[in-house]
Amino acid sequence: MPGFESIDALVARMEEQLKPLERDGDPRQYFHGTYLRTTKAVGAEVAVGGFRDNPWVERWDLAFAQLYLDALEAPRPPRPWAVAFDAAPDLPPLRHVLLGMNAHINYDLPQALLAVIDDAEFDDAALLERREADHRHIDLVLADRVEGETRERIAAGAHLSLLDRVLLPWNKLGTKRFLAESRHKVWSNTTVLAQARRAGPSDYRARLEELEGLVAHRVTELTRPGQVILQLAVQGFGVQLKSTR
Repeated sequence: MPGFESIDALVARMEEQLKPLERDGDPRQYFHGTYLRTTKAVGAEVAVGGFRDNPWVERWDLAFAQLYLDALEAPRPPRPWAVAFDAAPDLPPLRHVLLGMNAHINYDLPQALLAVIDDAEFDDAALLERREADHRHIDLVLADRVEGETRERIAAGAHLSLLDRVLLPWNKLGTKRFLAESRHKVWSNTTVLAQARRAGPSDYRARLEELEGLVAHRVTELTRPGQVILQLAVQGFGVQLKSTR
């Protein structure tokens, strides 16, 4: 699939993709719809200059989304996405959203960061600090979107158990916590992959395959019954590659 020139073009494509998912009752619609709304929110934040380096954030966001859209249209998607896409359709919509978020953040995000930070930039401490600051700012958009998805379901009359409703404030706190934890691990994993990239293609492929396996295992864990936010609080949202240094 060719790359996109702007977030607006990406949004238009995602809107077209959402229609058949909704028409067919495909549970992938839940993550896709959430991601579409999050992409719009990121685009709005870029438009008002909310990041330290807005053009870079747009390039990063496009590279990030491309990995998901490639997986969505692939006959054999990467293992984390295969697990998320094949999850039981009767799981709650929020669970499908979180499965997709886990696959996308933990597996795709380090690759997207590498696509927009070259080896020379990894040696520039001041520039990396700016990149990390923008990386942290994205968490606020994601946390607000996950909370919004649950509240929109309530407003639309969707059934939530009494426990689900009691846990809503904790879900917001839990979402912020696991995003912060995941962000730290994503940045660490990006650094490990960057080191492997310097070492050569075979080293990079080996570490990426290791990450793919770790994330697929974590997504599988999150398909099990129970309160998913509480599971995340115990298990953690992210995964971490061991550094060879």
